[in-house]
This record gives sequence, C-alpha cells and structure tokens, in this order.
Amino acid sequence: MQEHLPVALLEHVAERFRVLGDATRLAILRVLLDEGELNVGELVERLGTTQANVSKHLRVLLNAGVVHRRPEGTAAYYSVTDPSAIQLCDVVCNRLREQKAEEARLFSLA
Repeated sequence: MQEHLPVALLEHVAERFRVLGDATRLAILRVLLDEGELNVGELVERLGTTQANVSKHLRVLLNAGVVHRRPEGTAAYYSVTDPSAIQLCDVVCNRLREQKAEEARLFSLA
C-alpha cells in the first residue's frame, strides 16, 4: 500500500493541481503533446489566442517544471518534460469519458 504524503507537502500537491487547473495551460500541453516542440508563435497560431496570454501560461508551466524551454536564436521552443502531467491528464480525461458514457447510457434508458 502506498505511503501517505506528509501533510507538510500537501501545499506542493495543491500547487501542481493549480498549475494544471487552467484550460489554456491544458490546451498548451495538449498541443505540445500532439505536435511536439513548438515556439510561442506556433502555439499562438494553434490556440487562437494572444502572444502575451501564451507566454504568461508558458511561464507558469516552466516555473512548475512541466515544460522545458530551449532557446534557439531569437526564438524559444517549448516541450512537455513532466510525464506526471501527461499521466494525470490521461487519468482525468479517461474518467470523464467513463462518466459521460454512463450518463448517456442512463439518459437513453429514460
């Protein structure tokens, strides 16, 4: 059985959930996972938002260690480096799919 996390570390866990608890940051991660390493301009184009917005969210992800920044000339390229973010997103997405499928099944019986 897995050992419980000490109470003193729960704030770190909560911070990770806050980092991943934003739809724009999740969209950035999805695009990076789907397409691989991209620069800010490419992310702006894919997400249809502003450069300032993408940069702000990339900074949060970078500070949390979820993405890596690789400078190249005047650009910087970002990629996902934290496999736990990917695993957590998979767990949550799969559970949501199961719940929605069950809701649809129950609705069809009514």
